[in-house]
Amino acid sequence: MGLTCDGWGLLFFTYLTAMKLRFSWLYFTLTILLFIIEVLIAAYLHDDFIRPYVGDFLVVILLYCFVRSFLQAPVVPVALAVLAFSYLVETLQYFNVVKHLGLEHSRIANIVIGNYFTWSDILAYTLGIGFILLCHFFNRHNSSSPVKF
Repeated sequence: MGLTCDGWGLLFFTYLTAMKLRFSWLYFTLTILLFIIEVLIAAYLHDDFIRPYVGDFLVVILLYCFVRSFLQAPVVPVALAVLAFSYLVETLQYFNVVKHLGLEHSRIANIVIGNYFTWSDILAYTLGIGFILLCHFFNRHNSSSPVKF
């Protein structure tokens, strides 16, 4: 039985071969800017909307920009990979992995992994990635735009 490459396999292989390591000042600058905004939100905003929802919306955009800072790749697979990673972290929160690893007293583990699952986080992550894809769609149809997603 030989190795076959169906439509999905070919699509995956095409995306893998399209990825190249390269540094992007634009995405790196956006990463730093978004990181500063996230830190300011965490440090100074203790409300019921911006911190829990806007922060989660922005964090997937931050992760996307971070990946694109070092990887030249098609938008959709990078965005979906960031979304899958975000869902994974949220799933780990659901299973209370911080406690199971014995890290419940670690402030860093509680901040990075988190310890409280909510569906609103899943929604915020999805909307953040949707925003990236929307920007890509509109940017692709506006050839005069100086910023390429």
